[in-house]
Order: sequence, then structure tokens, then C-alpha cells
Amino acid sequence: MQGGFGSWLTVMFALWPLGSPDTVMTTMGMERVPPFQVWQLLTYGFLHGGTLHLLVNMFALWMFGVALENLWGSRRFAVYFLVCVVGAGLIQLVVATGAAAEGNVYPTVGASGGVFGILLGFGMMFPNERIMLLIPPIPMKAKYFVVAYGAFELWAGMTGTLAGVAHFAHLGGMVFGLLLILYWRHTGAFRRRPPGPL
Repeated sequence: MQGGFGSWLTVMFALWPLGSPDTVMTTMGMERVPPFQVWQLLTYGFLHGGTLHLLVNMFALWMFGVALENLWGSRRFAVYFLVCVVGAGLIQLVVATGAAAEGNVYPTVGASGGVFGILLGFGMMFPNERIMLLIPPIPMKAKYFVVAYGAFELWAGMTGTLAGVAHFAHLGGMVFGLLLILYWRHTGAFRRRPPGPL
């Protein structure tokens, strides 16, 4: 939706790798590569590569996020989602910086890392809830779905399957979501009344 290197939103708010060259050759000729800025670790999650990308992420956020927000309250849910987005951004920054060192410079956009964190949270809070898959159309417990999807993302990231998808950002969102839930359990945050609406 934001376009390529020339879009002001992409230049300022997409997640750009560290140590990128100043310019790269594109189909439009030489183009300037924007530098990494710390705020991009959050803002990239609010940009998307197209309408379908946005709709899929928002559908998944609604589908799994409503139950978590009802359980945790709006404030805790918002903190969780934003931690997952930033965590996914940190992992993706490492991956994209490695790719940039090999001459493959690209920005990262999308809330998918945060959405994968929400998916993991749903699987941990509602492990036996049944989810109906679209393809193939079979019911599956949430805990098995999360493990299977996480394993697929790891496989896809390691093999380079589905190029153009930030598989390690998805995994980063899940890892940071897991760490935050474990921290909350350890500190007894779940035994306290969750904060109300913002």
C-alpha cells in the first residue's frame, strides 16, 4: 500500500536494515536506501504491503485477539501486542541486516509478527479450544495448531520457502510473546485483576 523506496511512509516508517549501502540499483535505476531509525522497530508494524496483507493480518488479530483482550483487559492486551511487534522487529532486523550485507536490501512492513504473538498467546491461554482450518477443513486444538504453524515458519525460514515473507519476524513475535507470558506467570500478574479499558 505504501509503495517502494519512493513512498514517504516506507522511507520513514518501514524497518530498514542496519549497515545498508547508501544506494542500490532497482528497476527504476539507482535509488537511495533509507537508514535504520529506532522508531522503525514499532512503526513497521502499522504499514502493510497491500490490501490483502492488511486484511489477513487484521482478520487474524480480530479472530484470536478478541478472546485475549476479554481475558486480559485492553491495557495488558495492547502491551502484549506491542511487545510482540517490537520483538519481531528485533529478530527481523538481525535477519535483514545479514541479507543487506550480502547485497539484498529490503524494507520490512506488516503486523504479522505481532499477530503471530497473538496466535501464540491464544494457544497458551486457550490450549484446548478447537480451531477449524480452511485448508484442509479439519478441526484442531489451538495448542497443536500453534506448534504446527510455528514449526512450518521455522522450516520456511530455514529453507527460504515463500520468499518475501518475514518468517523469522513471525517466529520473533511468538518467542517474545512466550517470554512475556512466562514473565507474567512468574510475577503473578495473571492473579491480579487485569487493567480495564484504556
